[in-house]
Amino acid sequence: MKDEERAGHPSTSITDSNVEDARVMILENRRVTIDELANHFEISHGSAYDIIHNRLGFRKVCARWVPKQLTEEQKNNRVAICQRLLDHYANEGEAFLRRIVTGDETWVHHFAPESKRQSMEWKHPGSPVKKKFKSQPSARKVILTIFWDSQGVLLEHYLENDTTVSSVEYSEMLSTELKPAIRTKR
Repeated sequence: MKDEERAGHPSTSITDSNVEDARVMILENRRVTIDELANHFEISHGSAYDIIHNRLGFRKVCARWVPKQLTEEQKNNRVAICQRLLDHYANEGEAFLRRIVTGDETWVHHFAPESKRQSMEWKHPGSPVKKKFKSQPSARKVILTIFWDSQGVLLEHYLENDTTVSSVEYSEMLSTELKPAIRTKR
């Protein structure tokens, strides 16, 4: 005896009902996982994947991270400030750009250990194996606040790691250190 050719066992997991129910579940909870759908419908992971990706056309993507949500007023203020800066540049040209002072902060360690790659040396087959032990960066660190313009650095301000930068501290630094530095250097 010989069986006739046939397409195989018909799929009972991917039905129009399951596809529609999966669409509803995804629209209710966009973070539902493939395994949660598979368990809910009592189907295989592969069938749930097929329903989500091939039948419904959904793709899982990450949200874009932004620093903070701006209000309409904040957005309008930023646009107005940018427009004023563009107007200054249109009127004054390069002289305006030379007057811009920029600042930034970063942590600075008192000691930066040599990396494994920096310690590489030539050796021949008979040389002893050199060992490089992992070391921790220095526990002492400071916050460096630096200000510069088109001609170079205007001010370097170091703040020990036990101190926090507050608005009062920052305002004082601008008035008592940065303004005099600009006057003397420029």
